[in-house]
Amino acid sequence: MDEEVIPILRVEDAAAAVTWYERLGFAMQWEHRFESGLPAFVEVARGGVRLFLSEHKGDARPDTLVYLRIRDVEAIASEFGVPAKDAPWAREIELRDPDGNRLRIGTPTE
Repeated sequence: MDEEVIPILRVEDAAAAVTWYERLGFAMQWEHRFESGLPAFVEVARGGVRLFLSEHKGDARPDTLVYLRIRDVEAIASEFGVPAKDAPWAREIELRDPDGNRLRIGTPTE
């Protein structure tokens, strides 16, 4: 087993959040509810990158910042209609998901 870190992001509506994260190239892997009508806990993945999206109020709080290092930030910038900017370490954009979580997304500079 490879060790990894999986950030947990708080979301109000997991289905809406999954739809938004699909625009970033993520796909839903699974969803868990302790029983029907209770909050959802979802995993989304993009290659080897995984995020947990949780409707549970105690799991995380909005306005979290996650950094995603990807191969082509320009494609994501185009999808969301935002300009990429140069930083000394990467070409980057910053987005907010529908729940206010911040995603800084960058392609490292050579």
